[in-house]
Amino acid sequence: MGSFCLLRTRFLLRPFVPSAAMQRTYSLDVSPELVRNQAYIDGRWTSAAADFPVLDPASGALIARVADCGPAEAKQAVDAAYKAFHTWKQQTAKERSDLLRRWYELMVKHKDELARIVTFECGKPLPEALGEVGYSAGFLEWYSEEARRCYGDVVPSPFRDRKILLLKQPVGVASIITPWNFPSAMITRKVGAALAAGCTVVVKPAEDTPLSALALAQLADQAGIPAGVFNVVPCSREKTPAVGEVLCTDPLVAKVSFTGSTATGKILLRHAADTVKKVSMELGGNAPFIVFNSADVDKAVAGAMGSKFRNTGQTCVCSNRFLVQSGVHDAFVEKLAVAMDAQLRMGHGAEPGVTQGPLINARAAEKVVHQVEDAVSRGARVLRGGKRGEGSYMEPTLLTGVTTEMLCTKEETFGPLLPVIRFNTEREALAIANATDVGLAGYFFSQDVSQIWRVAEALETGMVGVNEGLLSTPEAAFGGVKQSGLGSEGSKYGIQEYLHIKYMCFGGLEA
Repeated sequence: MGSFCLLRTRFLLRPFVPSAAMQRTYSLDVSPELVRNQAYIDGRWTSAAADFPVLDPASGALIARVADCGPAEAKQAVDAAYKAFHTWKQQTAKERSDLLRRWYELMVKHKDELARIVTFECGKPLPEALGEVGYSAGFLEWYSEEARRCYGDVVPSPFRDRKILLLKQPVGVASIITPWNFPSAMITRKVGAALAAGCTVVVKPAEDTPLSALALAQLADQAGIPAGVFNVVPCSREKTPAVGEVLCTDPLVAKVSFTGSTATGKILLRHAADTVKKVSMELGGNAPFIVFNSADVDKAVAGAMGSKFRNTGQTCVCSNRFLVQSGVHDAFVEKLAVAMDAQLRMGHGAEPGVTQGPLINARAAEKVVHQVEDAVSRGARVLRGGKRGEGSYMEPTLLTGVTTEMLCTKEETFGPLLPVIRFNTEREALAIANATDVGLAGYFFSQDVSQIWRVAEALETGMVGVNEGLLSTPEAAFGGVKQSGLGSEGSKYGIQEYLHIKYMCFGGLEA
């Protein structure tokens, strides 16, 4: 306990002081053809009766005013997608593959500009935004290849005069509803699979981040994606419920794919139920990050930094609860505090060297502050950060002495808060980790091979990172269990969400 006591004495909570970089004015500086402010419906740029502002969360500055679509525009987009579906599904897999590949190549060509759009509308640092654009383009590349691998089956028949064929066919129009934290990648992860399968789509991007979706529409048009195949209907927060209802209830929509909160996902599921639509949902998480006594502590610290502070803690697979075994607890906390000091720098995402941008809005920062205050009131100690900055900035915060009764372990934070819980046994850690109604991702660090197999199988999550804090890639299946969602995205399985199996019994074949 000696080193931990010294740690508490040596590192005091420091007040937040805005850097000069945070107070500067930054310019988006992107080609005008990629900064679109109209809806994209049936291959045409379409205005709406009103518009809404898109703000830079780092400064509050206006970036653009975008068409505020309503139910009428949503219905127009669904009708266009339904009309286009009847020709798009007739395209050969090779033709669809070639168009997706062309779209991918245009994303790579314009990656720097696309990354700046991501940084300015959602706040993440530019290096991370570049990483997202590469990840986003990777889904178009992956599904351009998977388009040609939607194999059916010929099943041995028990009858001499019949053949059993299982065909895979596209389900139809897919409504794609995406979040703000990955405004490019969450679109291509869904749309790449849908288009590869032969479906057409209507995308409703998050109201905070519509510009990335519209830039993708511009590039889709340049790539030659036919009119009506890819549609984008941006809208304000006020019109989101009405637009979402159209996209989830219209009889012409066959599939709904949503990434966002569990509460919203349940509403959309109810909407989709009346017409029994095919649904996939990637919902909230409360990811555990477990460090066992056998772990390489330095690697665990590096994994924690990547898992927690990427996008300032605003990812659905961010670690939310850090469980550290007693034997390595003090060493882990001390090294983590040093790493936070050395590696984390707050500021505008366009400023070189910045690793921590603002949270998406003031409400997000208020939620983190509330969780910190609740934890401290229940006995937790603040070792780093803890203060809210100007606007929606929040200091990266390290808490120790955390218990399972605190809000920060019960709720998904979506911010740069790292709460550490001390545990003694593997059974105790698993009980804490699994004591939640969601199960998206989980992480643990151990060098005990037997323990690795036990814990990986026992964690009630859809994804597990073993000695690794970052696990997303187009080649891997992404999805959760419990109330974290339905279905998988990415990998060879992601395209199956947009296909149905048709059984054809081919009879009358007896000679």
